[in-house]
Amino acid sequence: MPSSASVLLYSSDADTRAQVRLAIGGRPASDVPPVAFVECATLPAVLLALDARRIDACVLDGESVPIGGMGVCWQIKNEVFRCPPVLLLIGRPQDAWLATWSHADAVSTLPVEPVELAASLAALLRAPH
Repeated sequence: MPSSASVLLYSSDADTRAQVRLAIGGRPASDVPPVAFVECATLPAVLLALDARRIDACVLDGESVPIGGMGVCWQIKNEVFRCPPVLLLIGRPQDAWLATWSHADAVSTLPVEPVELAASLAALLRAPH
């Protein structure tokens, strides 16, 4: 098991990023490594982070502005070689079909539900990629 998992966290809202960090804590499950967050508030920052370092998973806020996490997910899944798995945060359960369109590997709801979010992220970190 690696010493830590690098998780890219994208949201234009600092409060949403804080809620995700708090919900995940230091480790989303006992059988996955501790998490080190790489926080991004813009699409250029996301692309730079994915190019500059190893990222084990991404958590993208579907409600971000001006570019939502679904659009970011679609772009990185189609443009980034060996794109890490993506957990998309959606504001409405009806948006799950859009998450499928964007090629998200998992979804979780906003506002953040800590148990659901941690379990979804842990599942992505366990999966081989």
